[in-house]
Amino acid sequence: MEPSGTLAGLDILVVEDDDDTRFFITTVLEMDGAKVIAVISADAARKVLSELQPDVLISDIGLPGEDGYTLIRKIRALKPINGGRVPAIALTAFADSEDRIRALEGGFNTHVSKPIDPEELVEIVASLVGSCNW
Repeated sequence: MEPSGTLAGLDILVVEDDDDTRFFITTVLEMDGAKVIAVISADAARKVLSELQPDVLISDIGLPGEDGYTLIRKIRALKPINGGRVPAIALTAFADSEDRIRALEGGFNTHVSKPIDPEELVEIVASLVGSCNW
């Protein structure tokens, strides 16, 4: 994959408990110019969120303890200044339409199934950022 640099200057918060997947996503995003903070739990994500104010959140749904649905509900309850409106991508091994609908209704902006193609990941992040009206 040739890095496009599309994500240069973006701060991205990745929440993924699987070491290999977290490393893969972080590497793909950083190769394209993004600055990535990767954490392994919803609790850690909330702590980082208010300090980092990321441009995008990418969260696995199947997290230990508190899942991605609970995380996004708690984030959406925050004031915009505290990260409540951060564009968010749900990452899940479950890719049927029911899971997609649940993720979107839960507060995610889009839904991506694993495993994800590196170029597709960059494209989805860039598209989401491009569609936001800040």
